[in-house]
Amino acid sequence: MKLKTILLSGVFALLSVTCMWGQSNKINIGVRGGLTIPNLTAIGKTTELNKDYATTERFGAAIFAEFKLSPLFSIQPMLEFSEEGAKKNKFQAFITPDELAQIYGPEQQYLYADFKSNAKLNYLMLPVLAKFGWNLSHTSPFRVYVDAGPFVGYLVSAKQIISGGNKTVYMDANGTIPAMIPVGVDPDTYEPIMAQLPPQPFDRTENIKDQLHRVSFGFEGNIGFQYQIKRNIIFIEGGGSYGVLNIQKQTTIIGKNNCGAGTVMVGYAYAL
Repeated sequence: MKLKTILLSGVFALLSVTCMWGQSNKINIGVRGGLTIPNLTAIGKTTELNKDYATTERFGAAIFAEFKLSPLFSIQPMLEFSEEGAKKNKFQAFITPDELAQIYGPEQQYLYADFKSNAKLNYLMLPVLAKFGWNLSHTSPFRVYVDAGPFVGYLVSAKQIISGGNKTVYMDANGTIPAMIPVGVDPDTYEPIMAQLPPQPFDRTENIKDQLHRVSFGFEGNIGFQYQIKRNIIFIEGGGSYGVLNIQKQTTIIGKNNCGAGTVMVGYAYAL
């Protein structure tokens, strides 16, 4: 499904519900955007590939409608774009390339080198949040709130950005056994003559979307502080989301990961 179709469908559905509800009920519509701090969490099956990811900084944005059911409680669906993923900047494992796997055999599933790996996953998410809020006083324009609820996500794009230049490749996680390749045959013993594998390039971008499940599911929550003057509302909130489903298709070698992100957002809403 194309990104444009998903966006238009989500916006149309949100506007349709907003128009129907707004005829006789209180509703706020708004936008928010800001910083996401995502990470990939290894779950269940841990391998050399899916562990030790570090957080990074990305971007997120959303449009939303808040349907007020009482002075304290409302329901807030959103159409949200979230940049997620994680990075590794260290000595780490990678899957043994096919041409080397033929030399080493199936037991050498991984090789190791010191390079940078940056997984960039972009999701469209549809959270539906239950929201509780309290004014600081009966006449105060300031209000605090908390919200939480489930989301369904759709993977829009996924890339693995590899960088580091030419690096020496090793066969062990301690970096003590250089990778070797046959360069000839000893004429006396007929044994292969082995030499160290030359440094290999680690600068490329891989499309990994086909390696991941398209649909995710999880929960999102936020704590916020807002200020309202007449019909205009500005707010800042912090929170995060966590996917409960494994995102990897191939788990035998890669392992299992969940995605999630902390968020810091600012936004604007208008009270209809």
